[in-house]
Amino acid sequence: MINIDFPFHFDQRGRTGITNHDDHIRDMIEQFLFTNPGERVNRPDFGSGLLGMVFEPNSPELAAALQHIIQAGLQSWLSDLIEVQALEVSSEESKLQVMVQYSVRRTGEQHTEHFERSGA
Repeated sequence: MINIDFPFHFDQRGRTGITNHDDHIRDMIEQFLFTNPGERVNRPDFGSGLLGMVFEPNSPELAAALQHIIQAGLQSWLSDLIEVQALEVSSEESKLQVMVQYSVRRTGEQHTEHFERSGA
């Protein structure tokens, strides 16, 4: 199976950039995290709304709510590909950091990915 790389780009031959299966899964997690619900046509439930939280007051309650939303969304949208082992959300001023530890169902390989966005 050929997977189109995210973000979309052209490779050195001028063709659509492609990626391997593991990188494609990481790309799908990133797309879920940084897409707002309602942003995708025909998939109004897709996305975590995480970017909208960058400027919210930092609190343990906010981090817990975000972890719950992200965990449920990853389970809903990517459970056929991954099993989430651990998830940690932290925010510092206008910077959001998400750590997702997961195993790929097809191979059983463990991965830990870090995602970060800044509101500035």
